[in-house]
Amino acid sequence: MNIPSGMAGQQAHDTLRQRFARMGHIRNALGILGWDKDTMMPTGASDSRAESIATLAVLSHELMTAPDMGDLLARAQAPDDAMARANLHEMRRQHAHAAAVPSDLVEAMSRASSRCEMTWRTARQNSDFASLLPELETVLSLTREIAAAKAQALGLSPYDALLDQYDAGTRQADIDPVFAELASELPDLIRTALAHQATLPATVPLSGPFDVPAQARLGHETMRALGFDMQRGRLDVSLHPFCGGAEDDVRITTRYEEQDCINALMGIVHETGHALYEQGLPREWRAQPVGEARGMSLHESQSLLMEMQVARSQPFMDWMAPRLRGAFGGTDTDPAWQADNLHRLVTRVRPGFIRVDADEVTYPAHILVRYEMETALIAGKMKLSDLPEAFNARIHDLLGLKVPEDRLGCLQDIHWPSGAWGYFPTYTLGAVIAAQLRAAAERDDPTIMPGIGKGDFAPLLAWLRPRIHARGSGASTSEIVRDATGAVPNTGPYLRHLRQRYCALA
Repeated sequence: MNIPSGMAGQQAHDTLRQRFARMGHIRNALGILGWDKDTMMPTGASDSRAESIATLAVLSHELMTAPDMGDLLARAQAPDDAMARANLHEMRRQHAHAAAVPSDLVEAMSRASSRCEMTWRTARQNSDFASLLPELETVLSLTREIAAAKAQALGLSPYDALLDQYDAGTRQADIDPVFAELASELPDLIRTALAHQATLPATVPLSGPFDVPAQARLGHETMRALGFDMQRGRLDVSLHPFCGGAEDDVRITTRYEEQDCINALMGIVHETGHALYEQGLPREWRAQPVGEARGMSLHESQSLLMEMQVARSQPFMDWMAPRLRGAFGGTDTDPAWQADNLHRLVTRVRPGFIRVDADEVTYPAHILVRYEMETALIAGKMKLSDLPEAFNARIHDLLGLKVPEDRLGCLQDIHWPSGAWGYFPTYTLGAVIAAQLRAAAERDDPTIMPGIGKGDFAPLLAWLRPRIHARGSGASTSEIVRDATGAVPNTGPYLRHLRQRYCALA
């Protein structure tokens, strides 16, 4: 019996949806295992956990690269629906990435990155790059193999092949002009911001200690106010703040310090931005590629929109000030706890060593350094053993700082040990998009920022949900941003924002 081609195409499409749903469920399990590894897993379980994660990663890869998958993708016909067509397009894109890499290389990378992550924790604590070097060499070598395999299959350069994993369609040729403009603007922008800051009233420091349970309670209150659904997620503690977990179970983390209540709060707001995106993805497309977040530039735009654009604004601090006083015993008359002082504290420009603690003005410099380092390492233009010296030299060039130890330099981030090469550019691309989204949101709804001053974040979330979150991977990053703002991603709104907030320039 001959099956009509349309029916055969529909059957192939339905089979693919079932396969990708299974892979989505495995991804959920990996998300929870990874969250547990980074939050509460006993160190003695690291080898066993690495094996479990590697096994699931291989199972997912084998499903993706099954012998009949190419034929199914070639025959499949999606219904006449934009999201269904986009879903099939994403299936084909993800398959192309996976099929380029053999299962034994996927397994080797999973094991190596798990081991390297655990070694990194101790190496970072001891500021001992030498102890990490052998494990990191292995991860870098495997990353180069993966990049080369994908580059050949996709017709891209090795670094572009890595970028495409995190931000579909983004290329080094797109990034270089943006980063060149920022590198050109940054020195003068930092000088001008510091000069303007010197004309403002001196900040009054907050005096600790700050009770950690009180910080956690305030963090939970803030998450709920921003719109986080506590029935579909939770907050925990980790060495490096992150957002992970699974569909309908979004896990975010922060880290607390008794002498600083602001860093943990801002970490929570940042990760809540990621989580709101995850919780707002189209539910009808769960466990399907089109139901996933579009890419990390857009993902980072959501966290930076909440942390940098919103939480470091004057209206947010007008709302937050009495809550901080209530949480930590501040008084209404204490100048340290006034909203204006708190705003100056959270927008203070001060070149520092730690990327995640950097202010908005100097943060791009941290990304520029990492981008230069990882592109050189992937291309084989730098030896990994030379990384600390090269890293420190560029930090000195851009920020005027002499890095005293590797813990404050190239050891501070988990990305390279975990195998996330090609990820760093998305932070600054996300910052650029975040400024563009805020400008468009305020243009469309002038009540958004006044509402934030009263603790009403619903108008902002209502603007984001249909324009960003519910789009999933139904269009490219550029198309989603253009549809939301009227323009493709560009540095204009970002540089205007920095000049207005930090230099008092129109």
